[in-house]
Amino acid sequence: MEFSVLTVNPAKVETACLVVPLFQDGELLSVAAKLDDASERLIAQLIERGDFTPELANVQLIPFAPGLAAERLLLVGLGKRDAFNEGALRKALDGAFTALAKLPVDSAAVAFADAEVEDRDAAWNAQMTLEAATRAVYRFTECKSTQPTLPQLATIELLVSEANQADGAKAGARVGAALGDGVNLARTLGNLPGNICTPSYLAGQAETLAGESAGSLTVEILDEAELEALGAHSLLAVGRGSAEPSKLIVMKYQGAEDPEESPHVLVGKGITFDTGGISLKPGAGMDEMKFDMCGAASVFGAMKSVIALKPKLNVVAIVASAENMPDGRAIKPGDIVTTLKGLTVEILNTDAEGRLVLCDALTYAERFTPASVVDIATLTGACVIALGDHASGLFSNDDDLALDLLEAGEASWDRAWHMPLWDDYQQQLESNFADLANIGGRPAGSITAACFLSRFADSYPWAHLDIAGTAWDSGKQKGATGRPVGLLTRYLLDRESERVITQEA
Repeated sequence: MEFSVLTVNPAKVETACLVVPLFQDGELLSVAAKLDDASERLIAQLIERGDFTPELANVQLIPFAPGLAAERLLLVGLGKRDAFNEGALRKALDGAFTALAKLPVDSAAVAFADAEVEDRDAAWNAQMTLEAATRAVYRFTECKSTQPTLPQLATIELLVSEANQADGAKAGARVGAALGDGVNLARTLGNLPGNICTPSYLAGQAETLAGESAGSLTVEILDEAELEALGAHSLLAVGRGSAEPSKLIVMKYQGAEDPEESPHVLVGKGITFDTGGISLKPGAGMDEMKFDMCGAASVFGAMKSVIALKPKLNVVAIVASAENMPDGRAIKPGDIVTTLKGLTVEILNTDAEGRLVLCDALTYAERFTPASVVDIATLTGACVIALGDHASGLFSNDDDLALDLLEAGEASWDRAWHMPLWDDYQQQLESNFADLANIGGRPAGSITAACFLSRFADSYPWAHLDIAGTAWDSGKQKGATGRPVGLLTRYLLDRESERVITQEA
């Protein structure tokens, strides 16, 4: 998505469509007031007569507007001024760009800079605007035999009222565009069917990202023979029943001047299709198990944003990828495997496979002496029951890291909720035959899954994001959401800012 920032009289902006936000209380924002004056009170009359009510995310297209250089106006409701916050702006932007993407236009001007959210600046506003625009034009067409005929929105002009807002808006828009591209990559990888998006395909995607990075990203792919020699028997066990070979994909971004500076590590669960294995899932809805690699997809999306924004810090991404299938070689309930860490695990349920690939990836992360490790996984249905599809579940062995991630989620409006990780729950993982079991029973299922992972993340600050409820939508709008790319990218950018402040001090 291309963008520019303009400080001009909005009535004189020549554009295919001018997007104008309006509050419900009737008082027009600065840009809207100027447009209203130039169009003989067109906007005010529409509101006064009841032809348009600026309820949150309500939109109305005005096909032409006398006195204005814009070909069209798209009015967007912001709702009540006293209830306007980050979430309201997100909904208004989504409503605006969803409507805009359906119009026969390839460019538009947007006047959301005046729609200020308390404690958020012009840069944040511009970031949210460009991200929403980039997400709205997304279409999954990779498996379609015909392509859309409408022109695609490709250029956005951001209108700001004050010249001193321009630099911040440009910086924020750059972040928003990169973030939106990362979200859309994650959506595409998630939406691809399991017969295309295999562990080998993901390995190829890592190589593609490296090719786009101008040398800042290097890739290492560990195949099954290398994983066997390494001792990653838990990861390998999951893919044993599949004809698709398992992979451990490692991407290293160097942005810090010191290549030895401790990196921040992202670890993604990459189960490209999950039948449940011998503990077979019900057939209804099993097609959605192609989304079981959305943790890995979000890591790819975050790395795409990182190589575009070039933050001055080091980042390592690790994707543990396998396909969980039943056949004569597949793991069985009661089998015991030895992990890369050396701990033995009794597999009581082969459908609790995500933690089996992640535990070896978390152990592998130790070699980087990480500043922090965040794993992302569609791990448990229990988290969906607990939090629904609004918040990702956050577990951590470090309260400062948890707080940083929560703040990143609020800033990106890709929110998480801090869940307990108390030692009291660890006893549910006890096994009579191995060091631990891979499940802890029905009670507190998302917590015991995180407790399992915590056994392999005891040498560094670690957090686990359970995105089972937030990674994709079901029903008529079925598709990957791209979450939590926004949270992860903002977390990394905040670490860069924190690093700069520390150096200056």
